[in-house]
Amino acid sequence: MMKTLLFTVLIIAISFALLSIKVIVRKNGKFSSQHVHDNPALRKLGIHCVLDQDREARGEA
Repeated sequence: MMKTLLFTVLIIAISFALLSIKVIVRKNGKFSSQHVHDNPALRKLGIHCVLDQDREARGEA
């Protein structure tokens, strides 16, 4: 049981380290935004945030 727990914690620690390499290595590194309205390719295709789509559908534009 203890071996499995330690192995799991090790895998999570390695995963976290690999995901945060950009933040650690760069001088002013930060995670990029994953929100739809911050993605230029989705904006170009006319895909909006679900909140914006709901607002448009209700006619509150």
